[in-house]
Amino acid sequence: MDRLDVPPVARYLLLRLGGLIAVLWAVATIVFLALKAIPGDEVDAILGPGSNASDEAVALAIETYGLDEPLLVQYWVQLKSIASFNWGMSFSYDEPVRDLIGEQLPATLTLALAALGLAWVMALAFALVSVFGKSAWRVASMIEVVSAALPHFALAIVLIVIFSTWLALLPPVSTDSAQSLILPALTLAVPTAGFLGQVMRESMLDALEAPFTTSARARGESTMGLFWRHLLRHAVLPAISLAGWAFGSLMSGAVIVEEIFARQGIGRTLLGAVGVRDMPLVIGILMVIATIYVVVMLVVDAVEAAVDPRVRRPA
Repeated sequence: MDRLDVPPVARYLLLRLGGLIAVLWAVATIVFLALKAIPGDEVDAILGPGSNASDEAVALAIETYGLDEPLLVQYWVQLKSIASFNWGMSFSYDEPVRDLIGEQLPATLTLALAALGLAWVMALAFALVSVFGKSAWRVASMIEVVSAALPHFALAIVLIVIFSTWLALLPPVSTDSAQSLILPALTLAVPTAGFLGQVMRESMLDALEAPFTTSARARGESTMGLFWRHLLRHAVLPAISLAGWAFGSLMSGAVIVEEIFARQGIGRTLLGAVGVRDMPLVIGILMVIATIYVVVMLVVDAVEAAVDPRVRRPA
């Protein structure tokens, strides 16, 4: 019997779906084992530390959550609940995990998208100045390196001191106003912009040495025209390839930033859930983050193929 001729698009989608399933399985396995390895009694996490619960309540909690079952059985039950999108009840909030994630996810996505857009603008500015600036390119290059190396918590403290304490321009904690988004987004964006700026600058410098740049200059193309019509595409291509990594980095950085600025979001919720060993909530949040990351990578691949014809493959 001849092998079925699977269309290239269907084959690509099947491979991506298989990759998504593999990533989610790996995340679920690692989180399950990591939480089981944390010292302490899981019953205390369910009933609350120092609850002085009766023996009947302890026995009921053990039976309800299958803590008396072998570890392999508990792992299998956890995988089945994840596959059915039934993530159960949160120990610490006493609410369905899906409802909690639905309440907190929009704030984190807003923060990450705002930081990603700001990082792109800053990275393009760094690259433009460092390539075309007559005397400012050394300063811009140094700013890129320093920005990429800045830890989020240190940068957040500096921004709070400058813009909240000294200048009193922006609130140091989250409020209902749009201004409260500026400092957290800037804290996330600066390190990412420094890294993306370095990548863009190197790609732009290579493009400056290419023959098409010489031809454009010979036709009388201005500096800004050269940048917008010829160099910009070459500068953004590597940054597009790294956009998935950048978004994942921003989502992980939100764990610290949301805690520092007392901002709602799944990052801050995840940090609290890990502290109290709220396994259903931890696994649910990480499953959502992993799914978002894979979807973003799919979008990045599509955008890269649209911008750069070289990455397209014939059918």
